[in-house]
Amino acid sequence: MAGAWREALRTGTYTASTLGLDLADVGFIHCAQAQQLAGVHERFYADVADQLLLLEIDTDRLTVPWRLDDVPGQPDPFPHVYGPLDVAAVVSAEPFRGSASS
Repeated sequence: MAGAWREALRTGTYTASTLGLDLADVGFIHCAQAQQLAGVHERFYADVADQLLLLEIDTDRLTVPWRLDDVPGQPDPFPHVYGPLDVAAVVSAEPFRGSASS
């Protein structure tokens, strides 16, 4: 999370996928659309305090493929980035403290 972003700023690419897993483990970087943030936070990150960052990605700046993938049981597809996320594609990185921040 915040530590992974600091490392990305140092190296130029972000590879964290989800809690405790990296791009190499999963094959893509999990992302969410704005309307999905509250649900993702509540389901997976509610117990993570003071280390979450909300990265806003400009998909036109990506240097690797991305797509919206259907996820079983979810009404909307989720965006996934299929490769290292170039930090130049991130237009903002702000602390995220739950659905009140979205």
